[in-house]
Amino acid sequence: MKIWLQKHIVAGRLSLLDDWYQQHISAVVDPGTEVVIHTLPRRTYSTDTPYDYVQYGVIALRFNQYFAETAAQAEREGYDAWVIAAGQDPGLSAARSMATIPTLGLGRTASNYCAQHDIRFSFIGMVPGLREPIIENVRRYRADHLLASYELIPGSITATTLAVNGDPEQFLDEFAAAAGHASSAGAQVLIPATGLPAEIMWHYRVREVAGLPLLDPLGLLLKSAETEVRLRAAHCTARPSTGYWFARPDAEVLAHIDSVFASNHIERGYSA
Repeated sequence: MKIWLQKHIVAGRLSLLDDWYQQHISAVVDPGTEVVIHTLPRRTYSTDTPYDYVQYGVIALRFNQYFAETAAQAEREGYDAWVIAAGQDPGLSAARSMATIPTLGLGRTASNYCAQHDIRFSFIGMVPGLREPIIENVRRYRADHLLASYELIPGSITATTLAVNGDPEQFLDEFAAAAGHASSAGAQVLIPATGLPAEIMWHYRVREVAGLPLLDPLGLLLKSAETEVRLRAAHCTARPSTGYWFARPDAEVLAHIDSVFASNHIERGYSA
Protein backbone atom coordinates (compact mmCIF):
# COMPACT_ATOMS: atom_id res chain seq x y z
CA MET A 1 0.00 0.00 0.00
CA LYS A 2 1.26 3.47 -0.85
CA ILE A 3 -0.06 6.64 0.82
CA TRP A 4 0.57 10.23 -0.30
CA LEU A 5 0.93 12.28 2.90
CA GLN A 6 0.47 15.95 2.11
CA LYS A 7 1.82 18.40 4.70
CA HIS A 8 1.15 22.11 5.04
CA ILE A 9 4.81 23.05 5.51
CA VAL A 10 8.02 23.28 3.51
CA ALA A 11 10.43 20.40 4.07
CA GLY A 12 13.82 21.10 5.60
CA ARG A 13 12.96 24.25 7.55
CA LEU A 14 12.85 22.38 10.87
CA SER A 15 15.01 19.32 10.27
CA LEU A 16 14.30 17.79 13.68
CA LEU A 17 10.57 18.06 13.03
CA ASP A 18 11.05 16.27 9.71
CA ASP A 19 12.82 13.47 11.58
CA TRP A 20 10.01 13.30 14.13
CA TYR A 21 7.45 12.87 11.37
CA GLN A 22 9.41 10.00 9.86
CA GLN A 23 9.80 8.26 13.22
CA HIS A 24 6.12 8.75 14.00
CA ILE A 25 4.97 7.39 10.66
CA SER A 26 7.24 4.35 10.89
CA ALA A 27 5.85 3.59 14.35
CA VAL A 28 2.17 3.56 13.37
CA VAL A 29 1.77 2.20 9.83
CA ASP A 30 1.68 -1.48 9.00
CA PRO A 31 4.68 -3.29 7.50
CA GLY A 32 4.42 -2.97 3.75
CA THR A 33 2.75 0.45 3.87
CA GLU A 34 4.85 3.12 2.19
CA VAL A 35 4.13 6.70 3.17
CA VAL A 36 5.59 9.35 0.88
CA ILE A 37 5.69 12.83 2.39
CA HIS A 38 4.92 15.81 0.16
CA THR A 39 5.12 19.45 1.20
CA LEU A 40 4.49 22.92 -0.18
CA PRO A 41 6.76 24.28 -2.92
CA ARG A 42 10.01 25.49 -1.39
CA ARG A 43 9.52 29.12 -2.39
CA THR A 44 6.10 29.38 -0.71
CA TYR A 45 7.63 31.02 2.35
CA SER A 46 11.09 31.63 3.77
CA THR A 47 10.35 31.31 7.49
CA ASP A 48 10.55 28.15 9.62
CA THR A 49 6.77 27.66 9.61
CA PRO A 50 3.82 29.00 7.57
CA TYR A 51 2.38 30.67 10.70
CA ASP A 52 2.08 34.09 9.04
CA TYR A 53 0.31 32.64 5.99
CA VAL A 54 -2.29 30.18 7.32
CA GLN A 55 -4.37 32.79 9.13
CA TYR A 56 -5.85 34.31 5.95
CA GLY A 57 -8.62 32.84 3.87
CA VAL A 58 -7.41 34.57 0.72
CA ILE A 59 -4.12 32.64 0.95
CA ALA A 60 -5.85 29.46 2.07
CA LEU A 61 -7.81 29.40 -1.19
CA ARG A 62 -4.53 29.17 -3.10
CA PHE A 63 -3.23 26.44 -0.80
CA ASN A 64 -6.53 24.54 -1.03
CA GLN A 65 -6.35 24.35 -4.82
CA TYR A 66 -2.73 23.21 -4.70
CA PHE A 67 -3.53 20.45 -2.22
CA ALA A 68 -6.50 19.25 -4.26
CA GLU A 69 -4.26 19.07 -7.32
CA THR A 70 -1.82 16.89 -5.37
CA ALA A 71 -4.63 14.43 -4.71
CA ALA A 72 -5.28 14.12 -8.44
CA GLN A 73 -1.54 13.72 -8.99
CA ALA A 74 -1.43 11.00 -6.34
CA GLU A 75 -4.06 9.04 -8.22
CA ARG A 76 -2.23 9.47 -11.54
CA GLU A 77 0.94 8.14 -9.93
CA GLY A 78 -0.77 5.03 -8.59
CA TYR A 79 -1.07 5.86 -4.91
CA ASP A 80 -3.70 3.95 -2.94
CA ALA A 81 -4.74 6.91 -0.75
CA TRP A 82 -4.13 10.61 -0.20
CA VAL A 83 -4.24 12.33 3.18
CA ILE A 84 -3.87 15.96 4.22
CA ALA A 85 -2.08 16.32 7.57
CA ALA A 86 -3.37 19.76 8.57
CA GLY A 87 -6.07 20.38 11.15
CA GLN A 88 -8.19 22.66 8.96
CA ASP A 89 -8.34 19.98 6.21
CA PRO A 90 -7.27 22.37 3.43
CA GLY A 91 -8.36 21.23 -0.01
CA LEU A 92 -10.08 18.08 1.27
CA SER A 93 -13.51 18.72 -0.26
CA ALA A 94 -12.03 19.52 -3.67
CA ALA A 95 -9.63 16.58 -3.43
CA ARG A 96 -12.59 14.22 -3.05
CA SER A 97 -13.94 15.46 -6.36
CA MET A 98 -10.61 15.52 -8.19
CA ALA A 99 -9.48 12.02 -7.13
CA THR A 100 -11.27 8.70 -6.84
CA ILE A 101 -8.82 7.11 -4.39
CA PRO A 102 -9.55 7.45 -0.65
CA THR A 103 -8.91 11.03 0.49
CA LEU A 104 -8.86 11.77 4.21
CA GLY A 105 -8.21 14.85 6.35
CA LEU A 106 -6.65 15.10 9.80
CA GLY A 107 -9.37 17.28 11.32
CA ARG A 108 -12.27 15.35 9.85
CA THR A 109 -10.85 11.97 10.84
CA ALA A 110 -10.34 13.06 14.45
CA SER A 111 -13.77 14.71 14.67
CA ASN A 112 -15.47 11.70 13.09
CA TYR A 113 -13.74 9.36 15.53
CA CYS A 114 -15.18 11.30 18.46
CA ALA A 115 -18.61 11.45 16.85
CA GLN A 116 -18.57 7.71 16.19
CA HIS A 117 -17.94 7.02 19.87
CA ASP A 118 -20.01 9.90 21.34
CA ILE A 119 -16.96 11.48 22.97
CA ARG A 120 -16.84 15.16 23.85
CA PHE A 121 -13.62 16.73 22.60
CA SER A 122 -11.62 19.94 22.69
CA PHE A 123 -9.08 21.19 20.20
CA ILE A 124 -5.83 22.63 21.55
CA GLY A 125 -4.46 25.03 18.96
CA MET A 126 -1.53 27.39 18.50
CA VAL A 127 -2.69 29.58 15.59
CA PRO A 128 -5.53 32.00 16.45
CA GLY A 129 -6.61 32.39 12.83
CA LEU A 130 -7.27 28.68 12.38
CA ARG A 131 -9.91 28.54 15.07
CA GLU A 132 -12.61 29.81 12.71
CA PRO A 133 -12.13 27.36 9.81
CA ILE A 134 -11.63 24.37 12.12
CA ILE A 135 -14.83 25.09 14.05
CA GLU A 136 -16.68 25.71 10.78
CA ASN A 137 -15.50 22.31 9.59
CA VAL A 138 -16.68 20.60 12.78
CA ARG A 139 -20.12 22.10 12.22
CA ARG A 140 -20.09 20.93 8.61
CA TYR A 141 -19.05 17.46 9.76
CA ARG A 142 -22.07 17.53 12.14
CA ALA A 143 -19.89 16.88 15.17
CA ASP A 144 -20.28 20.29 16.80
CA HIS A 145 -22.64 18.92 19.48
CA LEU A 146 -19.60 17.12 20.90
CA LEU A 147 -17.16 20.04 20.65
CA ALA A 148 -16.55 21.18 24.22
CA SER A 149 -14.18 24.02 23.38
CA TYR A 150 -11.33 25.29 21.26
CA GLU A 151 -8.38 26.33 23.41
CA LEU A 152 -5.35 28.37 22.38
CA ILE A 153 -1.85 27.93 23.76
CA PRO A 154 -0.57 31.37 24.85
CA GLY A 155 2.81 32.40 23.49
CA SER A 156 2.86 29.23 21.45
CA ILE A 157 5.27 30.24 18.67
CA THR A 158 8.17 30.78 21.07
CA ALA A 159 7.19 27.72 23.08
CA THR A 160 6.96 25.44 20.05
CA THR A 161 10.31 26.62 18.69
CA LEU A 162 11.93 25.81 22.02
CA ALA A 163 10.22 22.41 22.14
CA VAL A 164 11.37 21.41 18.67
CA ASN A 165 14.91 22.37 19.71
CA GLY A 166 14.87 20.15 22.79
CA ASP A 167 13.39 22.38 25.51
CA PRO A 168 9.69 21.46 25.82
CA GLU A 169 9.02 22.75 29.36
CA GLN A 170 7.25 25.99 28.40
CA PHE A 171 5.20 24.32 25.68
CA LEU A 172 4.12 21.44 27.92
CA ASP A 173 3.16 23.85 30.71
CA GLU A 174 1.11 25.99 28.34
CA PHE A 175 -0.52 22.96 26.75
CA ALA A 176 -1.43 21.68 30.22
CA ALA A 177 -3.02 25.03 31.11
CA ALA A 178 -5.12 24.92 27.94
CA ALA A 179 -6.05 21.30 28.65
CA GLY A 180 -7.24 22.34 32.11
CA HIS A 181 -9.63 24.83 30.50
CA ALA A 182 -10.82 22.10 28.12
CA SER A 183 -11.48 19.78 31.04
CA SER A 184 -13.52 22.48 32.79
CA ALA A 185 -15.51 22.92 29.56
CA GLY A 186 -16.48 19.25 29.65
CA ALA A 187 -14.02 17.67 27.21
CA GLN A 188 -13.35 13.96 27.53
CA VAL A 189 -10.45 13.83 25.05
CA LEU A 190 -8.02 16.36 23.63
CA ILE A 191 -7.09 16.83 19.97
CA PRO A 192 -4.05 18.88 18.93
CA ALA A 193 -5.51 21.24 16.35
CA THR A 194 -2.50 21.29 14.04
CA GLY A 195 0.43 19.09 13.15
CA LEU A 196 3.21 20.88 15.02
CA PRO A 197 1.78 20.56 18.56
CA ALA A 198 0.69 17.02 17.78
CA GLU A 199 4.23 16.03 16.83
CA ILE A 200 5.72 17.70 19.91
CA MET A 201 3.39 15.77 22.20
CA TRP A 202 4.03 12.51 20.36
CA HIS A 203 7.81 12.96 20.40
CA TYR A 204 7.89 13.66 24.13
CA ARG A 205 5.60 10.68 24.78
CA VAL A 206 2.78 12.72 26.28
CA ARG A 207 -0.40 10.66 26.01
CA GLU A 208 -2.53 12.28 28.73
CA VAL A 209 -2.87 15.88 29.91
CA ALA A 210 -4.99 17.24 32.78
CA GLY A 211 -6.45 13.79 33.28
CA LEU A 212 -7.69 13.60 29.67
CA PRO A 213 -6.40 11.27 26.94
CA LEU A 214 -4.66 12.93 24.03
CA LEU A 215 -5.55 11.69 20.56
CA ASP A 216 -2.76 11.15 18.03
CA PRO A 217 -4.34 12.78 14.96
CA LEU A 218 -1.57 11.80 12.53
CA GLY A 219 -1.56 8.17 13.62
CA LEU A 220 -5.36 8.07 13.48
CA LEU A 221 -5.28 9.61 10.00
CA LEU A 222 -2.81 7.10 8.58
CA LYS A 223 -4.44 4.06 10.16
CA SER A 224 -7.82 5.26 8.90
CA ALA A 225 -6.38 5.56 5.40
CA GLU A 226 -5.00 2.03 5.57
CA THR A 227 -8.38 0.78 6.74
CA GLU A 228 -10.31 2.59 4.01
CA VAL A 229 -8.03 1.19 1.29
CA ARG A 230 -8.63 -2.33 2.62
CA LEU A 231 -12.37 -1.77 2.98
CA ARG A 232 -12.63 -0.68 -0.64
CA ALA A 233 -10.54 -3.64 -1.79
CA ALA A 234 -12.92 -5.96 0.09
CA HIS A 235 -15.92 -4.16 -1.49
CA CYS A 236 -17.20 -3.15 1.95
CA THR A 237 -17.17 0.53 0.94
CA ALA A 238 -17.13 2.37 -2.35
CA ARG A 239 -16.82 5.86 -3.73
CA PRO A 240 -20.05 7.14 -5.32
CA SER A 241 -19.96 8.06 -8.99
CA THR A 242 -23.14 10.12 -9.28
CA GLY A 243 -24.04 13.64 -8.23
CA TYR A 244 -22.39 16.95 -8.95
CA TRP A 245 -19.26 16.41 -6.84
CA PHE A 246 -18.62 12.73 -7.51
CA ALA A 247 -19.63 12.20 -11.14
CA ARG A 248 -16.72 12.04 -13.61
CA PRO A 249 -16.71 13.22 -17.23
CA ASP A 250 -15.31 11.09 -20.03
CA ALA A 251 -11.59 10.48 -19.66
CA GLU A 252 -10.88 12.48 -22.83
CA VAL A 253 -12.72 15.53 -21.48
CA LEU A 254 -10.95 15.35 -18.16
CA ALA A 255 -7.55 14.92 -19.83
CA HIS A 256 -8.21 17.96 -22.01
CA ILE A 257 -9.21 20.19 -19.09
CA ASP A 258 -6.22 18.96 -17.09
CA SER A 259 -3.94 19.89 -19.98
CA VAL A 260 -5.40 23.40 -20.15
CA PHE A 261 -4.85 23.97 -16.45
CA ALA A 262 -1.76 21.80 -16.13
CA SER A 263 0.21 22.12 -12.91
CA ASN A 264 3.94 21.46 -12.99
CA HIS A 265 4.71 22.96 -9.60
CA ILE A 266 3.84 20.04 -7.33
CA GLU A 267 6.67 19.43 -4.91
CA ARG A 268 8.48 16.10 -5.10
CA GLY A 269 8.00 13.83 -2.11
CA TYR A 270 10.23 11.67 0.06
CA SER A 271 9.50 8.38 1.80
CA ALA A 272 9.03 8.28 5.55
